[in-house]
Amino acid sequence: MGDSSDKLAYFQAITGLEDPDLCTEILQAHGWDLEQAISSFTSTENPTSAAAESSSAAVPNTLLGDAYEGQETGLVVGGGGGQPGLAWKIVTLPFSVISGSLGLISGAVGLGVWAVSGVLSYSLGMVGIRGAGRVEVGDASTPLVSVSGPATEAIEFVGSFERDYGRLGPSFVGEGFMDALQRSRNEYKLLFVYLHSPDHPDTPIFCERTLCNEAVAAFLNENFVSWGGSIRASEGFKMSNSLKASRFPFCAVAMAATNQRIALVQQVEGPQSPDVLISILQKVLEESAPVLVTARIEAEERRNNIRLREEQDAAYRAALEADQARERQRLEEQERLEREAAEAERKRQEEEEARERAAREAAEKEAAVAKLREEKAQSLGSEPEKGPDVTQVLVRFPNGERKDRRFHSSTIVKSLYDYVDSLGCLEMDSYSLVSNFPRTVYGPDKFSLSLKDAGLHPQASLFVEINS
Repeated sequence: MGDSSDKLAYFQAITGLEDPDLCTEILQAHGWDLEQAISSFTSTENPTSAAAESSSAAVPNTLLGDAYEGQETGLVVGGGGGQPGLAWKIVTLPFSVISGSLGLISGAVGLGVWAVSGVLSYSLGMVGIRGAGRVEVGDASTPLVSVSGPATEAIEFVGSFERDYGRLGPSFVGEGFMDALQRSRNEYKLLFVYLHSPDHPDTPIFCERTLCNEAVAAFLNENFVSWGGSIRASEGFKMSNSLKASRFPFCAVAMAATNQRIALVQQVEGPQSPDVLISILQKVLEESAPVLVTARIEAEERRNNIRLREEQDAAYRAALEADQARERQRLEEQERLEREAAEAERKRQEEEEARERAAREAAEKEAAVAKLREEKAQSLGSEPEKGPDVTQVLVRFPNGERKDRRFHSSTIVKSLYDYVDSLGCLEMDSYSLVSNFPRTVYGPDKFSLSLKDAGLHPQASLFVEINS
């Protein structure tokens, strides 16, 4: 492979890395020596790491401070924490670990993607307990690395652990590593990682006497989110490579960092007694507690601010809706008053028109009656002088008023009604002229009789009787 582009393409094909810039950096770090780059990439040991030589190390508070600074939610390490020292290191997660979790982080490529094809087969064949920390393959016919999803592997590990050691151990979460990391971030806790090597001779004693110790389990359950994985499973194997596990049993305390990386806060390699493990974890917890508390308080403040804004928005919307409802009510009331005013005005106009019409009709009627009275008065002629052929008639009205007039004896009875009508004291056609002794009603049947023939000559006294 003389050409750099050919080496880059071959390196990508062997390792499965898709980021050409990342592959270029790895090759450049090894002087474009393809075999050395692939060997370093697939190595499960880290001889130059000072952390591998120590069974435990605590992260400085300055690192944890950087880890929580400038983040809106969760426990995320910032990018400017300085060069890692003996007490901690930043680990880039494999792409398959990241993308294998549901919806957490996708499309990111880390430094720990494991080789495919022949390189992966070679790496798996090298896994075993040889020297400082290799796992030997027990049965070549049995697949060593599971192809199931991260969550399924985690559930299978929890079930296997409980079958072998009972349910007194830590409450390992039945989900993939990235989901567990996200859970610890959401709960503002550190993530306790246990990599299980089933074939290591120290594993049974460590699980039975340390992990399943009542005090250890209670301490982990109260203060950490615990995740475990078997190195025989895909994700456990990848995490052992990412964390450079050189001795088993292997425990670590981690927290999320930026760019698909984790901050390895503490690692414990080899068998430990319950008291020692609790002491180590207690120290880590004490050193990280201020940062965790601060992050929790800040997150609570953010949630309170969000809740306050939501309450203010809800109050504003409620006030706005109330104002709109009042405005609608005011407009409806205004429209109702306008309708009522319009209706009242219409009725007033109708009543005024009716009064004007009634007054006009009454005036017309009065004019007609006056004209009729005048015509009737004219039809009577002038009052005759006293004489043998003249009849004296006295008319008494219901109100006690009396009127008298002289008529020719030949005048008909109808003329007496015309006379009463011409006086305007009564409504026409609503009365009768009646004599008392003897009582005689001079109705329409006697209108054509003369006064003499009607027995009213030479004089008569009549009263007006209102018809009912």
